[in-house]
Amino acid sequence: MTNQDGFETLAIHAGQEPDPVTGAVVPPIYQVSTYKQDGVGGLRGGYEYSRSANPTRTALEQCLAALEGAPRALAFASGMAAEDCLLRTVCSPGDHVLVPDDAYGGTYRLFARVFAGWGLTHDVVPIAHVAAVREQLAARKTMLVWAETPTNPLLGIADIRALADAAHEAGSLLVVDNTFASPYLQQPLALGADVVVHSTTKYLGGHSDVVGGALVVADPELAERLAFTQNATGGVAGPFDSWLTLRGVKTLAARMDRHCRNAMRVAQMLAEHPAVTEVLYPGLPSHPGHKTAQEQMRAFGGMVSFRLLAGEEAAVRACGRTRLFTLGESLGGVESLIEHPARMTHASVTGSPLEVPGDLIRLSVGIEDCDDLLDDLRQALSDG
Repeated sequence: MTNQDGFETLAIHAGQEPDPVTGAVVPPIYQVSTYKQDGVGGLRGGYEYSRSANPTRTALEQCLAALEGAPRALAFASGMAAEDCLLRTVCSPGDHVLVPDDAYGGTYRLFARVFAGWGLTHDVVPIAHVAAVREQLAARKTMLVWAETPTNPLLGIADIRALADAAHEAGSLLVVDNTFASPYLQQPLALGADVVVHSTTKYLGGHSDVVGGALVVADPELAERLAFTQNATGGVAGPFDSWLTLRGVKTLAARMDRHCRNAMRVAQMLAEHPAVTEVLYPGLPSHPGHKTAQEQMRAFGGMVSFRLLAGEEAAVRACGRTRLFTLGESLGGVESLIEHPARMTHASVTGSPLEVPGDLIRLSVGIEDCDDLLDDLRQALSDG
């Protein structure tokens, strides 16, 4: 593969050359824990033990690195395992970080409930407002700025290039969770970010059948440090999980095109629905981050959030009335999902600065027939 190859080509071929022995066009699942050595220390291809490296995981890591335009990627057992490894590697007790005021509840829980006890302090900042980020960076030494864009669940947009400039001027790293956009829609490293985080469970895997995470890193030296921590702590992606994720990545571009088209139609319908007070989707011109999203994203993604006029209980009832939108956590699969963030994915931030509105519903818009999805939402929001 070369840097000139297109995204769709890289997704299918990067790290996935035909097997030299059999000619198999799909990388094998190396379901193995250890490897025969050719004499003491004589490793074949650098493999000795699958916690340290596994050929199926290597194929996935090479593909993810190519898709994000990076020298190296590391695959983990979950997105949270990836985040944990990153923070343990780049931070020390007594360090300080900036966290978005709208972020995945599990990420905030990691900062507030796990790393706070380790001595890592954090401040919450509106990540879409670069001036506020700069003010916080000027107030005290900060190890890293954590960003999501689009954010979870309010679909806020952060200006990655501006955040990177602000962070680097202050001597900080910029970490971007690119899960909602996927590398097909957005390339944070090309915009100046230092590390990209993914829950590969979501759009990269794409089929709701595997849990995984990844770190994609611009600096090879930092990648080496992360690889040391990953090996030492062991939160690695298994070979079958790596294979499933790699299979999903092959169709990422085609799936994301359909996710985005369907989500736009869903957002436009909801924006005109009398039961809805606000639609949060960066593809709508009314969204405050619409212009920035246009500049740094290929399209606007498959996630849509909206608020109901009748309040929280109405939102809970609507989540239980859909036929095609499955009530469940997670996102990014081919099937559509609906959830109530305040009582589900973001229950852990209740009472915190990240608490989400009770009247909010979050949709992961799948790739079904969009007319069927629209009809399903209309009947779920009806008074009948």
